[in-house]
Amino acid sequence: MSRTAIIILGATSAIAQQYARLQAERGARLLLVGRDSERLAEIAADLTLRGAETVEIPDMDLTAPTDGYQAAWTSLASRLGERLDIVLLAYGALGHQDAAEADPAETVRLLNANMVSACAWLTAAANHLERQGHGTIAAIASVAGDRGRRSNYVYGAAKGGLALFMEGLTHRLAGTPVRVLTVKPGLVDTPMTDDMNKNGPLWATPAKVAADIDKAIARGRTVLYTPWFWRPIMLVIRCLPRVLFHRLRL
Repeated sequence: MSRTAIIILGATSAIAQQYARLQAERGARLLLVGRDSERLAEIAADLTLRGAETVEIPDMDLTAPTDGYQAAWTSLASRLGERLDIVLLAYGALGHQDAAEADPAETVRLLNANMVSACAWLTAAANHLERQGHGTIAAIASVAGDRGRRSNYVYGAAKGGLALFMEGLTHRLAGTPVRVLTVKPGLVDTPMTDDMNKNGPLWATPAKVAADIDKAIARGRTVLYTPWFWRPIMLVIRCLPRVLFHRLRL
């Protein structure tokens, strides 16, 4: 029986690591892509001990522009063999809203890190899986993309754009064996959010989010709010009249 073959883009993220651990315990074949080679090596060693059949760790800056996304993707995928089962895109940058407002170049950096480069890699992955006739593509967006808010609208715009792209990709691949999952986490206790106040019941752990992603892929879901309560919360926020919404400091 062939083991599940998985590519994780942005494998050093806390959520990605937890997801990789779940798959390693099932003996998966993993390819972890990131730009921190030393950290990737540490993660790979841990996953091997947990039972992964193979762990490949090509180091690459996924946000760096290139003219050869499809060729680069083909080279990555070939390292796992002929069959690829799951692609998880997990990288991104929260940044600081005030810095983006002060410097248009920072706005461009955040849009590229969270949306533009991600959409390029997702296109390459979709082309590969469509030709293969099998597989699942999952990408981590954010509830921040559901409505623009003064506190993080640059990050939110990028993640909202990514979610809209994934919606279109879902439509494109409808009727094919390829599945597409858009993941919308809420507040997650990761190093990326270390400068935020983490008190309160809305915070989730990376392990919780990873487990939810794993279940959603297995069930063929197309959109996942994680934890579940973010779906009704964001529904309320999206439906607030503009006059009332503008009075809130969100």
